[in-house]
Amino acid sequence: MNRSLLISEFLSTPWAILPERLNAIAAVLARWDANVPASADVLASVRADAEARDARRGEAARAGNGSIAVLPFYGVSVQRTTMVEDISGSGLMSIARFTQALRAAVADDSIGGVLIDVDSPGGSVYGVQELGDEIYKARGQKLIVACANSLAASAAFWIGSSAGEFYVTPGGEAGSIGVFAAHENWAAALEKAGVEATLISAGKYKTEGNPYGPLSEEARTFMQSRVDSYYGAFTRAVARNRGTDVATVRGGMGEGRVLGASEAKAANMVDDVATFDQVLGRMAKAIGQGKTSTRAQRNAALNRSIDILNA
Repeated sequence: MNRSLLISEFLSTPWAILPERLNAIAAVLARWDANVPASADVLASVRADAEARDARRGEAARAGNGSIAVLPFYGVSVQRTTMVEDISGSGLMSIARFTQALRAAVADDSIGGVLIDVDSPGGSVYGVQELGDEIYKARGQKLIVACANSLAASAAFWIGSSAGEFYVTPGGEAGSIGVFAAHENWAAALEKAGVEATLISAGKYKTEGNPYGPLSEEARTFMQSRVDSYYGAFTRAVARNRGTDVATVRGGMGEGRVLGASEAKAANMVDDVATFDQVLGRMAKAIGQGKTSTRAQRNAALNRSIDILNA
């Protein structure tokens, strides 16, 4: 598959993400397609962001104690990252790796609670429903809490709302309950460049939605049906997670917008507004860890969290 067709396939996949974040990703892919190298400033910024994410993961792990495992959910979520690049360098959040970390924490009898530290604009819909269901089921095994610190949008909101308790920091945001896909028509640009594309395929709909011409009504209807299907699963999950009905989720929780902390609480999208440390304190009290952990306990928790995430 050539680069242009790969980008088209990427955009046409249903996404549960802030639209502006997907636009930024698409812009980067367009530069890659045009063989335009990133500037030194951009590369430096990417490296700095990666280092900041690594540092934050370490801080999150150290924030836990011997009985609380803090699992970071940072960046754009995708089902797997192994075919792109390692999570620490790409800014992507691997659903598969996070699921492994969650299972390890839930299975560890020495861990009394799991805190999902969320800072994500969302991402691909693939793997999200399965992870959300797994988090929801884990509620019955031990204390599972999520904190939007500072953003839980779209797929990340789906994940966060699956926890037994869901908080947002005072300056944080939550929501963007929705799904979308995109189609690009490059016909005019290709014609201007003197390029004519010919697709050789088998299967009635194999090249449906390709970027070399306008989107047919039949293809549009099919794309809309995929988006609607994932949106239905999304809203049903949130209704279950937040103890309400689908109509309330669709009409009373931002309708696709992200909401500030107080607005999200008023709409029953989160349980309360609290800082990350306050959430940790509440969890410690709930599982009988009212006292501040010793340095040894904190180091043990750090090593455990790092081992879980690197498994």
